[in-house]
Amino acid sequence: MSRKPRTVFRPLHGIVLLDKPQGLSSNQALQRVRHLFRAEKGGHTGALDPLATGLLPLCLGEATKIAGLLLGAHKAYETVAVLGATTDTDDADGVVLQERPVPVLDDETIEAALRPLTGVIQQRAPIYSALKQGGEPLYAKARRGEAIEAPIREVDVRSIRLLGRDGNRLRLHVECGSGTYIRSLVRDLGEALGCGAHVAVLRRLWVDPFTDPKMWTLEELEALAAEGEERLRQALLPIEAGLAGFPRVTLDGAGAQRLGRGQVVQLLHEAVEGMVAVMDETGRAIGLGQVEGNVLRAQRLFIWAVA
Repeated sequence: MSRKPRTVFRPLHGIVLLDKPQGLSSNQALQRVRHLFRAEKGGHTGALDPLATGLLPLCLGEATKIAGLLLGAHKAYETVAVLGATTDTDDADGVVLQERPVPVLDDETIEAALRPLTGVIQQRAPIYSALKQGGEPLYAKARRGEAIEAPIREVDVRSIRLLGRDGNRLRLHVECGSGTYIRSLVRDLGEALGCGAHVAVLRRLWVDPFTDPKMWTLEELEALAAEGEERLRQALLPIEAGLAGFPRVTLDGAGAQRLGRGQVVQLLHEAVEGMVAVMDETGRAIGLGQVEGNVLRAQRLFIWAVA
């Protein structure tokens, strides 16, 4: 019986906008895509729960150096909240802890309960989450039955809109900043309404700067891979696409070499102070820099900047 050929990995740099399927962890989805592209290195930009679907930007090769920037970006979700039951995971994958009758609710009552959940708020993370205590994810402690005090953190919820209702199921649109748990929002909404609630459906719609993303399913990527490497590369965005939200500074050859050697570069033209995307004369990103008083310092450079 012949063995399947061993995958030979290679340096490959770029971003794949995956439409994550339900049932896979973010890391499982990442490894499937990394093997399809045969990329030596890969990372995702913030985990989606196994129940969740939707946009999961995957960074391959040198793009992993900007994964943390995408992790902290503004995001949008659509979710379905089921009223009347709470679960240990705050979603439909968990064990039901309590069932309560759902009172008669009109849209105004629901929207009034949503208002305190918007803005900069204090939010308690779910017990089953990837947040770490003592170097270990909370979900690992929870699975062992340990008593857990989930942390309370400040998060920014830009907006929550009630899109529709179907019996005890509410369809919501949420825009939020980094670290926000939609499961916690739904849990807290249920408590505000006096009946409990959990997430039944969760889909991430977009992540800055990919606000109108062309997402690829695993099946679509597998079909492209079967047609050949050039076809598969059509799904690979350049690193520059992930830097679209940053001001840009373009350096000539001499300036790029100075920065690559770790030296500061005196800019001849005014530039926005703060973090910038640094480009060479061809428009290729060579890294991230910090501008202070027209002086540019390297923050994180790609390998070709120092070659």
